[in-house]
Amino acid sequence: MNFFKTIVAAGIVAASTTALSLPATAADITGAGATFPFPVYSKWADAYKKETGNGLNYQSIGSGGGIKQIQAKTVTFGASDMPLKAEQLEKDGFVQWPMVMGAIVPVVNLDGVKAGDMVFDGETLANIYLGKITKWDDPAIKKLNPKVNLPSTAIAVVRRSDGSGTTFNFTNYLSKVSADWKSKVGEGTAVEWPVGVGAKGNEGVSANISQTKNSIGYVEYAYAKQNKLTYTGMVNSAGKTVQPTVPAFQAAAANADWSKAPGYYVILTNQPGEASWPITAATFILMHKAPTDKAASAEAIKFFKWAFEKGGKMAEELDYIPMPASVVKQIEKTWSADIKS
Repeated sequence: MNFFKTIVAAGIVAASTTALSLPATAADITGAGATFPFPVYSKWADAYKKETGNGLNYQSIGSGGGIKQIQAKTVTFGASDMPLKAEQLEKDGFVQWPMVMGAIVPVVNLDGVKAGDMVFDGETLANIYLGKITKWDDPAIKKLNPKVNLPSTAIAVVRRSDGSGTTFNFTNYLSKVSADWKSKVGEGTAVEWPVGVGAKGNEGVSANISQTKNSIGYVEYAYAKQNKLTYTGMVNSAGKTVQPTVPAFQAAAANADWSKAPGYYVILTNQPGEASWPITAATFILMHKAPTDKAASAEAIKFFKWAFEKGGKMAEELDYIPMPASVVKQIEKTWSADIKS
C-alpha cells in the first residue's frame, strides 16, 4: 500500500486523530493545517520522497490549528483554506500564497440516492444548517428534486467541530446566498452552529456521513470520491444546475485576479458564470518572512517549487486545480523578495 492510500485509510479509520503524518526524520519538511488539501499533499509527498529522499511530515489538523502552529513556530509552514488578510500577515510576519485549488461539495447518505442524483441551492443548504428545514421531504428539497424518492425522516446534519478553512469557505458561501445565515451565523473557520453533530477534519466528516443514514455534510471533493460518498449537484449564481467536475471548478477559478490581491487574498465562492461550481476554494501556505531555521525554510520552498513544476498532473488526478503558470511565476517572485534565506 502506498503512502497516499495508507494516510487516507488512517483518516477513515481514525477520523478523530489530530495528526496524520509519517514519522519525521532530520531531512523531513514539517507543516500543519488544512485537511482540504491533504490528499494532494500526500500524493506529492510520496512522489517527492521517491525522487529526492526528503519527506513531508504534515499534520492534517485543520486550518485553525495550522495557523496556531506556524504562529508558534513549531512547524516550517502552516496551511489554511482561509487566507489571512494583509494586516494579519504583517502583524505575524508571514508570507502567504495559494498552493492549489479545489472544491467543497455537499454529501448525503440516503437509501436509493446515488452521486449526482440530488441538487441543492444555497438558500436550501443554509436553511438546513439553520435548522429551519428538518426533514428530507421538506417542500423546498422536493421542489429541487421532484424525481427523487425522499423519506419523511429527520435530517442528520454533520458539520466540522474544529477550526476549518473548509468551514470558512462553506459559511462564506452561505453568507453570500442567505441574508438569514449572514445575520444569524456569519462566516469563519469556526462558527456557532445552530444545529448538527461535529466531526474533526474532512476525514471525520467523511467517516460520519458514511456511518450515518439520512445525513448531510460538506467535504472537499477528493474526500467524497475517495470515500465513495454521495455528492450532490448545486444551483450556481447564474441559476444553472452544475455537477462537481474539474471544468466546473476551473470555470469558477478562471475569474480570480491574483495579481492585485495583497497576500493573494482571493475567495472563489459564488463566482459568476453559467458553468461555475459555487463552492470552489484555494488553499494557502503560510511561512515566516524571517524564519528561525533558514535551512528548513529553504527545503520547504524546494518542495513547493517541485510541486508547482511536477505536481500538476497528480493534482488533476485527484480533481484539484493547479495554479496557473502566470500565478506561479508571481509566487516565485514573492519567495525571492519576501523570505530571508
